Amino acid sequence: MDKNKNYLSLKKFTLNLGAELFGVADISGIKNEFSISEEALAKLDKAVCIGVRLSEGALKEIKGAPNRLYFHHYKTANAVLDQLTFRTGNFIQKAGFTAIPIPASQIVDWQKQTAHLSHKKIGLLAGLGWLGRNNLLVNKELGSQFRLSTVLTNMPLKADKPVKENCGRCRICVTICPAGAIKENPADFDHIRCFEKLKEFQKLRLVDQYICGVCVNACWGGKK
Repeated sequence: MDKNKNYLSLKKFTLNLGAELFGVADISGIKNEFSISEEALAKLDKAVCIGVRLSEGALKEIKGAPNRLYFHHYKTANAVLDQLTFRTGNFIQKAGFTAIPIPASQIVDWQKQTAHLSHKKIGLLAGLGWLGRNNLLVNKELGSQFRLSTVLTNMPLKADKPVKENCGRCRICVTICPAGAIKENPADFDHIRCFEKLKEFQKLRLVDQYICGVCVNACWGGKK
């Protein structure tokens, strides 16, 4: 089958459902990183990455710490993504191929804080953005103000390529991070300090999940 034709057909389907971002990653070299059985992954070589935009208005309500409004918005975005990947998976199956929708936000190892796979890494490979200083995927148009989910498949699809852009001179997230976890080099991001701050927010009952949103609100990609 025509990989380009399949790609365009699937992209049109997901965007019509309300997705804001769409990309395809070749996962043949990273499947060993997934918390999914080898049997299930054996014949799958592509990952369809889907993104939805977050509300700029809801993000602006974050004043140095997460709040209940953002927490609900975050959960809603994840629920929307799960619906999108579910329907995308069915579209792929109806075409005669295998599809495994991966939850947008589901921890499988609380000790290591890991999920079935990294949607961020899939998005990076699918060319949806670059790894920012904030340790999040940064899209040129949306900044970090979006959420991602993934569908694994064996549908013949052309794969996108990673972008070569970066944060350039922007350091807004470095100065605004309430944990002081964001550094000059993305590789130096302090995961421990970040997680400790997330636990502090939850202990204060600001939110009921380990989320923050401060650097998400601050990151505008190439718009500012």
